[in-house]
Amino acid sequence: MPYVQRDAEGLVVGEFENRQAGFAEEWLSVEELELLQVDTSATTERAWRDSELAKQVWLRDRHRDQIELGVATTLTADQFAELLAYIQDLRDWPQSPDFPDQAKRPVAPVWDVDQAE
Repeated sequence: MPYVQRDAEGLVVGEFENRQAGFAEEWLSVEELELLQVDTSATTERAWRDSELAKQVWLRDRHRDQIELGVATTLTADQFAELLAYIQDLRDWPQSPDFPDQAKRPVAPVWDVDQAE
C-alpha cells in the first residue's frame, strides 16, 4: 500500500509508506506499482574514466620529469601531445553527447599499451 512520487513524465520514481504532502500523495496497490529503474551507466562510465585518468598520470609525469631533468624522454613530442589529448578527452567524456555509451569512449593512443609503469 505505498504512496508514490512521479516524475515529469509520469513514471513512478519514489515509494513511501506514508503520504508525503506535495510530492507523494497518490496511493497505488502493490500490483500496480512499477518503480523506474535507476540507470547506473553514467556512474559506471565515470568510474571507468577516473580509472583511465589515473593510469595515464604516471606517464605524463614521467615525461615531464625527464624534460625537467634534461634527460632523454621515453615519449616523442608527438606521443606526448597524443597523451595530453587523450587525457583531455577523458576529462571531457562526461559532457559528451555520446556519454555514457561505452562504444563511444575516448580511445587511448595505440602506442600507450606498450608503456609499463
